Amino acid sequence: MIRIQRVYEPPQPDDGRRFLVERLWPRGVKKEVLPMDAWLKDVAPSDDLRRWFGHDPERWEEFRRRYFAELDSKPEAWRPLVEAARRGNVTLLYSARDTEHNNAIALKSYLEERLG
Repeated sequence: MIRIQRVYEPPQPDDGRRFLVERLWPRGVKKEVLPMDAWLKDVAPSDDLRRWFGHDPERWEEFRRRYFAELDSKPEAWRPLVEAARRGNVTLLYSARDTEHNNAIALKSYLEERLG
């Protein structure tokens, strides 16, 4: 199972493996304090795409289309997440304030399609 969670929320017992899926380190979070298995910068949207989107809900569908195209071109970035999800729970950590339009939600959808 793949879950998503803001980095500012406390870990849950059933989180499984926890992966930060942001290109930039979250503000106000010390690296040594965030419980996670890995920081996967390369699975995050490119800087250009991230800036273009700007968490604008009106750009959400186009953001997803562009982000999925980026992910299609770099399977080495997301394949470890699919493999981890096949073995157990995976939690994708993100820092955006918008809990409905962010890269972790899009990535979860993308990964679930690959899981079948």
